[in-house]
Order: sequence, then structure tokens, then C-alpha cells
Amino acid sequence: MPNNLTPIPLGSFQVSQLLSTGEVDSVRDQDRVISDKANLVAFSLIVPTYNESKNLGKLVEILTQLLNNYFNENYELIIVDDDSPDLTWQVGLDLMSSYPQLRIMRRQGEKGLSTAVIRGWQASQGEILGVIDGDLQHPPETLIKMLEQMGKGADLVVASRHVEGGGVSDWGFVRRVLSRGAQMIGLLILPSVIGRVSDPMSGYFMVRRSAIANYPMNPLGYKILIEVLGRGNIDIVSEVGYVFQERQEGESKVTWRQYVDYILHLLRLRSRGRLTKIREKLSVPLKRFISYGVVGLSGVFVDMSIFYLLGTLGWGLTSSKIVSSEVAVLNNFLWNDLWTFRDISSLQTGWEKLIKRFLKFNLICLIGIGLNLIILNFLYNYLGINKNLANLIAIAIVTVWNFWFNLKLSWRVTQTK
Repeated sequence: MPNNLTPIPLGSFQVSQLLSTGEVDSVRDQDRVISDKANLVAFSLIVPTYNESKNLGKLVEILTQLLNNYFNENYELIIVDDDSPDLTWQVGLDLMSSYPQLRIMRRQGEKGLSTAVIRGWQASQGEILGVIDGDLQHPPETLIKMLEQMGKGADLVVASRHVEGGGVSDWGFVRRVLSRGAQMIGLLILPSVIGRVSDPMSGYFMVRRSAIANYPMNPLGYKILIEVLGRGNIDIVSEVGYVFQERQEGESKVTWRQYVDYILHLLRLRSRGRLTKIREKLSVPLKRFISYGVVGLSGVFVDMSIFYLLGTLGWGLTSSKIVSSEVAVLNNFLWNDLWTFRDISSLQTGWEKLIKRFLKFNLICLIGIGLNLIILNFLYNYLGINKNLANLIAIAIVTVWNFWFNLKLSWRVTQTK
């Protein structure tokens, strides 16, 4: 057995007994593989930990109560600890006598949330594989809703902050911007992967073992879900809303390094071409798409009219375009809010929430305006196309941009009491 793995009793097993020789030998390799072994339990839940000794006892108690009621003890709860200085793994060992389904793995010489999850899955024997944070920021009761979706045939169920019933408890402006910005970057680099779920940054999900068995896994950083979506054979995806809670004990481990690793992870997946059997099914609701298109046409009329009017008044090309585009953005937002996304906006009443929706919508469209200006000036100044025709072409291109990002990012539930 490699030196980086300390054999700790996992109930009636040893780590060396849970991992076959081939799997243990390959655990340090670049490609990490979850095997399609004979399953002994229905569900394996992995909890990656580092300095979570204060949270672990309460978390294990809550998870055990929930899963005992649902599975009648036909499950395993695996704590994968990165040799925490606060002896989280030792706290877990002390709990094992009271919780028969609890397993403890202590890693030495290897760290990282994503690789900890992979190690736990390699050691597991469940038909369904799950992951949950060890800091109580993921509400354990959401597991039951997720399991119900798995029971309906889903290959992957993601707990999302951005669907009905989801949100964050107390996030500041900067953290919200970073989260949304990371998602937009992901949509640009890997749209067919990131676009499949509303919350690709989620670390709370479960997947069917058969959907990732024997597919190479080489995660980087904290976002293991991206690896599962990008390399696994995921067909049916379901989402369940949850409210992200503030940490009760300990300190946050999120640093700028995690954002850098996230981008590098996206580029790695993109450049290596390991998007194994992505069966992308763009589930765009036809009625909503048509409504958005009609609203977009009204925005084109508003944009062209204002642009032409300001031109006759002697305004310059760029200034005319900025004003006409912003008026069209306001027109589109109001109609989309009242019609296209009425089912969502009707649940978010009040001026404050209306303004927040507009700011999100406007931010995406402002980026589109910048692209519009670049395209317009290129077509008019370099290709010599009539400025009104050039404006129409620019609008058509940027409409695709606006629809894609508003579909994925706007009118999401991001705040809750």
C-alpha cells in the first residue's frame, strides 16, 4: 500500500480491503478511475474534511438519522480527511462505535477536496455516490429530495442555489459577483458542460455509479461536479433547490487559488478533448423561447428607431448606439419580466427585487452592448457596410449572446430569508 494512505479501520473493513490492488496502485496516477465493482450498499455518501473537528459530531448525527430512516442502514458514510491538524479523523474514529455505517479514511501526502471525493468513491461500494461538505453549509435534509429524484431515474442530481427553493443566506456583493463571474467564464469556455446545470459550482450532488464507472477522472481544485459532467456518461440531470448556509464552526477555506484552479480545470477539459459522450440536450422551453424572441424583436424595433432618430439629430455613431441599446434593454427587461419570466418574477415581488433583476439583466446586456459596438464599428468602418444594416447584423449576433446568458443566469433565486 502506498505510503500516502494510512490504513484506518472502516467499520469491519480496512481501507486496503475496500480498494482492490489495481485501484490502490493507480490512485496517484493522473487518471483516477471509479470502478464498476459489485455493489453491496444502496448509497455511499462522501464527506471530505479538513479541520472540521467541531462540526463532525453534529454532522454525523444528523446524516445518520436521515439515512437510517431512508435506507434502513443500507448505506455507508465515508469521511475522507486530509490529515487535519485539529485531528478531525481522530474525532471520526471515536464516533465509529456509535455509528456502524461510519467509515474513516485519513490521507497523508495528498490533499484537495476533489481528489478526496474521488478517493472516497474509490473506497465506496454504493450504487449511488454522493458528496456533501463537512461544514454544515449544505443542509443535510436536502439529501432526501435528491434521493427521490434519483429514484425517478436521474443519473445526476445537483443541489442548486439557483432554482426554486434555493438561495444563499448571507452573501456579500463581492462574493455574488465572483460566483456569477465564474459561471459566465465557464459558459464561455465549456458551454455544453456548464450549461447543463444552473449551479455548476455546487459541491453538493449525487451521481449513479454506472454513469461514471471506469471513466478517467482527473479533477483540479474544488469543483468536482465539472469533472463528473465533463467526463462521465451523464444523460438525465435533475436539480433540487437548497439554501446555502453560513459556516457554524471553523473558517472558510475558499481562497483565490480555488478560482484559478477552476479556470485551469475548465481549460484542461476543453483542451484535452475528454468530454466523454456528452449527450447535450438543450432543454429550452419552447414557449419561453418564443416569448423571448418576440420581446427581442420589439427591442430591435426600439433600438433601430432610437438609433435612426438620434442619427437625424446629428448624434455620432457610438453615442447613438449606446443610448438606443440601453433604451432597448429597458424595453426588453420590462416585457420579459411581465411575460417571458412571469412565473418566476411573480414570486419575487417588491421594488428591491425588481431592481436587482434589472441590474442582473442589464449587466449581461451591457456586455452585449460592448460586443455590439465592436461588431458595428468593424462592419461599418472596416467593411464599409451601411450603418443601419451593420447595426441590424450586430443586433442579431448579440441577441444570441443575451438569450444564452439570460437563460442561464437571470431570474434565478439567489437570496432568501
